[in-house]
Amino acid sequence: MKTTLGTVAFALMLATFDARPALAVGIVERACLLSDRRAASRSLCKCIDTVARQDLTLADRRLMVRFFKNPDLAQRIRQSDRRSHEAFWARYVAYSRRASQVCS
Repeated sequence: MKTTLGTVAFALMLATFDARPALAVGIVERACLLSDRRAASRSLCKCIDTVARQDLTLADRRLMVRFFKNPDLAQRIRQSDRRSHEAFWARYVAYSRRASQVCS
């Protein structure tokens, strides 16, 4: 009986460690899933989040997530003369192209 309980406890402990990374949802994936866009599927949102994690800094991803709720913000940043916005926009366009290729 002790061996069975020990085995079950050990299996549960392993399952807990294995499940945590699978449950982690990135900020881009979360924003995508919460958006009201019809094309927002779990697999698509996960894919664009994965590409975003590879191509963009956390600060870039945080700014990008704001576009889901406020699409006008993207337009304002695109038209901004601030160097930081211009640099971000260049990274964002490159990310968008790659995400489009990878996630299509």
